[in-house]
This record gives sequence, C-alpha cells and structure tokens, in this order.
Amino acid sequence: MEQEPRPFKSFVGLPARLNAEQAAAILGFQPHDMSVLIAVGLLKPLGKPVQNSVKYFATADLEGLRQDVRWLGRATDAVQARWRRKNGASGGKRRIETAATAA
Repeated sequence: MEQEPRPFKSFVGLPARLNAEQAAAILGFQPHDMSVLIAVGLLKPLGKPVQNSVKYFATADLEGLRQDVRWLGRATDAVQARWRRKNGASGGKRRIETAATAA
C-alpha cells in the first residue's frame, strides 16, 4: 500500500511566513502595534506590499528580533511614543468626574 502524504497540520514548527497578527503574537505586541513598527522602520514585511494589503513577515527574522533585547527596547519605545502622541492630541489629560467635582 502506498503511503499518503502527511497533512499540513502534522508538520512541527511554524510556517516560513506569518501575517501581522501572528507576528505580533511571536514578538509580544498587539496586532495594532505592527503598523507602528513598520512605519518607524523597525519591522519590514516580505516583498513590496501595497498599503492596504495583507503584510507577511519571515518567521526566521521574527525569531531573531524576539531574541534581540535592544530591538525590543526600541520597538517598545516606538509604540509607547505613538500612544503618547495620540493621547496627547485628544486634548491633554482626561478629567475623571467624581461626586466632589460634579457639585
């Protein structure tokens, strides 16, 4: 009897390329942070994808970045700076209304 080829799920390890959501999970970031990392040049998608297309990333590159403490620090700083700018543009500090300030 001839043996059938193994299904894809039976292979051990990750695929060679991952989408942004999968890449975010590997690197420890949120999926919405990936666009920030791409915009500041800390992460490069495979090929030359157009702006609104699905971005793929090489698993081998992601594994290397995951081990690079300096890169992780720069990436974390970039994401935090983006949120600081975004929250600062919404009018400064948010005021929490309590019973004391409402009276």
